[in-house]
Amino acid sequence: MSTDHAPHSRPDAPMTVVVDLAGAPGPALPVLELRGPLDTHRLEAALDRIDRESARPARRPLWRHRLEEHGPGHHTLRLTARASAGSSVDFPAGLLADLLTDTPRHEEGARRIVPTSLQRELIADSDAHPGTGRHSEQFAFAWNGPLDPDRFTTAWQSVFDRESVLRATFEDGPEPQLVLHERITPEVVHLPHAATDWYALVEADRRRGLDPRGPGPLRITVLAGGPPGQDTPAPARVLLTFHHALLDGWSVRSLLQEFYRAYLADGALPGGERRPDIGDYAHWLTAQDTAPARDFWSRNDLAPATEPPAAALTGAGVGHARTRLDTEETERLRTWAAALGSPESSVLHAVWALLLYRARGTAGPARVRFSSTVSGRGIHFDGVERLPAPLRNPLPVTVDVDPCATVLAVLAGLRDEAVDRGAYEWVTAGQIRSWSGARDTGASGSLLVFEHRPCDPDGLTELLAAQGILVGSPETLGVRTAFPLTLVAHHGDDGGLVVTASYDRTRLGDADQVLADTAFLLRQLPGREGERTTVGEVLALLDDLPRPLAPGPDRTAGPPSDDTEVPPLVVLRPATHPGAGTVCLIQTPSTPHSVHTRVVRAYRGPEMIALLRPAAGSRRHEAVLRALREGPLVLGGFSGGGVAAYEIARSVAASGGRAPVVVLTGAATRPADFARTLEATARRSR
Repeated sequence: MSTDHAPHSRPDAPMTVVVDLAGAPGPALPVLELRGPLDTHRLEAALDRIDRESARPARRPLWRHRLEEHGPGHHTLRLTARASAGSSVDFPAGLLADLLTDTPRHEEGARRIVPTSLQRELIADSDAHPGTGRHSEQFAFAWNGPLDPDRFTTAWQSVFDRESVLRATFEDGPEPQLVLHERITPEVVHLPHAATDWYALVEADRRRGLDPRGPGPLRITVLAGGPPGQDTPAPARVLLTFHHALLDGWSVRSLLQEFYRAYLADGALPGGERRPDIGDYAHWLTAQDTAPARDFWSRNDLAPATEPPAAALTGAGVGHARTRLDTEETERLRTWAAALGSPESSVLHAVWALLLYRARGTAGPARVRFSSTVSGRGIHFDGVERLPAPLRNPLPVTVDVDPCATVLAVLAGLRDEAVDRGAYEWVTAGQIRSWSGARDTGASGSLLVFEHRPCDPDGLTELLAAQGILVGSPETLGVRTAFPLTLVAHHGDDGGLVVTASYDRTRLGDADQVLADTAFLLRQLPGREGERTTVGEVLALLDDLPRPLAPGPDRTAGPPSDDTEVPPLVVLRPATHPGAGTVCLIQTPSTPHSVHTRVVRAYRGPEMIALLRPAAGSRRHEAVLRALREGPLVLGGFSGGGVAAYEIARSVAASGGRAPVVVLTGAATRPADFARTLEATARRSR
């Protein structure tokens, strides 16, 4: 076996393994090409491990191996079966490829901590839906006045140096870890005013998403205002993109205040690194006794999540819609709610509970359930109010809705529920589902987020204004969560209540009518007596309004499965001509989607490039790949995908097709180098 690309010469270069079934001496014994510095002791240890796991009855090795050296960093591993092994024992070449390419990454001075339960749940959900931008959020605000790009970038670097969470990345292994690096350079991009349309910029940034395994959980993009010399130059616009596995909305607003402080100090933030930090919080969390929370939620009868009001499906992707109450309407709502002993957030929860009840179409009392976030900052942890960390937490809310009951009774029930949940702000939805025995996946129903903002004790906006700089409050432009519908409420710069809806177009459709009904009831309720007005009377106000379509039969059973929601194979780049063949990348939890994107950009061959998301069993993959193939097929991936890739290759070969070649490389391999290896392998397969 030979290749036509340069061998790895650095002693610390990662290993790449090419598994060729076509050149094997038998159907169970592939030939492996090893590219990179080979540690023979590590190879022997890997083969010993395979022997121990495979030769249980005989207690002796089932295979012999021979290593052929072709030059520095280039070897061929050939296998032969012992007579006692028989012809039906398959050599686990995929496992060997994983073992040889899995190199631990160490950084001197980096701290490693165990991720929290919430972080693990968010990362797992992101990995299960690659390329969808799950759990990424965008904030935007206007910057009026002078803006020094160098000072702007230096100020953000100062914030990153101070806050360990901004230097955190997730690292996979036997036990997932959160690595706190000593230094990370933030991604700060300055674009001239004519570079792009603002809305096109936001959409492109949204499609790009944010990878929590890459450096920096916060991305900053600045679109400059109009050219100088105009009478009223347009303000610059700042876009902040972050991932919920490391930051929440409160955190980003708090970090923005730190940035303002650094900008006012010519880019240098005074003081050292913040403590306590996210590592201290993780340590505090592991010391908590979960027994009381387990007892509370195991006794809590969680009703199935209620599906939100539906409209006709409008396509794929994520939709966004927004509604506003003006300053006067918001003040009336706040005053009315306070007279009933409730905050305006509880009124929004009550309105949403009524709309969910209405969408069900029932006549008598019924229980509805949705999810709502808690800030996570009501815990007994010193400094938590200023701690940038992923503390915002979605927890289930159950409401009994009776048309004959008063609105006051609904508000009182929500208030009691909030008090009960407030004792367990650090408990995750996944833990609750486990303790309560709830059958739904947690990704059904809807999520309400009522954002509160940290105060500005130092008057930073006034200090900026003294230098001729006026900054607006950051507003969310939309968020992708695991829920079909997410409503985010916050107060705008004018004090008015703003509600933004983000929804999955494949599961919900249009959210405009839902938002219209929500705003209508928020405006109507302050004109009613909450102590006397019944739920039925409030719902009657909607009778003359257009009614959203009720959920169809295919929507009442819960959310679609992962296989339906995310296709198993996604085409990343089409072939240049028919019959060119396919390079299929295997998705692994430890490989960021951005890495696959860089591989595609660097690839110069004519083949189609696709991304396959492994699932249980290979029969489905086999059918998908057979349908795609018009020419040779190469399966490629990073360490951790070897077992799945090899299983798929063998399945395709066993069905009578031409056996795909498997190329596996280490996580440290540069995407451009991997692309060249894939090109060389694809050329040999033609």
